[in-house]
Amino acid sequence: MVTRAIALGGFLLVAGCATPSPAPSPAPSPSEAPGRSATPAGQEQVDAARAKKLVAEGARLVDVRSPDEYAAKHIEGAENAPVETVDTRDLGPKDSAIVLYCASGRRSARAAAALRARGYTRVYDLGAMSSWEK
Repeated sequence: MVTRAIALGGFLLVAGCATPSPAPSPAPSPSEAPGRSATPAGQEQVDAARAKKLVAEGARLVDVRSPDEYAAKHIEGAENAPVETVDTRDLGPKDSAIVLYCASGRRSARAAAALRARGYTRVYDLGAMSSWEK
């Protein structure tokens, strides 16, 4: 509820009105392919099947964990670009597909947001590396 108080000729006028309820969320676009969904920040979250398809079609697979984590284990074919470096690192043409992953999904979401802010338009967030095996 929004309430306003206005002084008017020695009187205090208090008015209130209820705020309208939010409009219902629109239904998902029929053009959305299975295996992907938009996250609140506007990044595209993908499942393993969609991520693997993108990589098979030439998408860059990027592990945004630390170099030590990457050295211990990573998805075959992935390159390491720690999340702290993605805001300055050249990851190719801004319209090329990039699939990101990390340990839990937090760093890949941060990296996706940073890349989008830099103008990359085809950023896909797999989230946790363990999702690749699902």
